Amino acid sequence: MKFKIGQLAPNFSLPDQNGKIHKLVDYLGQPILIYFYPKDDTPGCTVEACSIRDNFPKFRRLKVKVLGVSVDSVRSHEKFVKKYELPFTLLADEDKKVVKSYGVWAKKKFMGREYLGINRTSFLIDSLGKIVKIYENVKPEIHVEEVLGDIKDGK
Repeated sequence: MKFKIGQLAPNFSLPDQNGKIHKLVDYLGQPILIYFYPKDDTPGCTVEACSIRDNFPKFRRLKVKVLGVSVDSVRSHEKFVKKYELPFTLLADEDKKVVKSYGVWAKKKFMGREYLGINRTSFLIDSLGKIVKIYENVKPEIHVEEVLGDIKDGK
C-alpha cells in the first residue's frame, strides 16, 4: 500500500525489546519517527541505529519519539539494544503484519537471488497520527540528519 502525506498512519500493537506492548495510539500528542529496518546487528542497520543513538538527545529535545521496527524477535532486539546501548524502543513484528500494513515488506534482490524482506523506510508522524514525511530507500549514514532537518523545518 502506498501512503500519502496527511493520511493517518496504521495503528499497531507490538512488543518491544522487553516484551512490553506498544501501540501507535499510545504516542498521539507527540511526533514519532517509525523506522523500519531489515535486521538487527547487520552493518547498515547498526550504522542507522547507532546514528539515532548518537543523536538521541536532539530527538528528545524536539520531543520526537523514535520507534524501530523489524521482523526480528524480542530476544534479538534485547541483545541489539544492550550491545549498542540504544536508548530508544525497538518493536518486534515477527508475524509481519505491521511491515505489510506499512507497505515495507517487499520482494528484494541480492546477488541475483530474490527474497522477501523489509525495504529500509521511515515515516515521520505528527502528533495527530498523520504521516508528514515518508523516507524511502533510506541511506543509514545520512538518514538522521535528514530527519532532524525536516523536523526543525516543520515537515
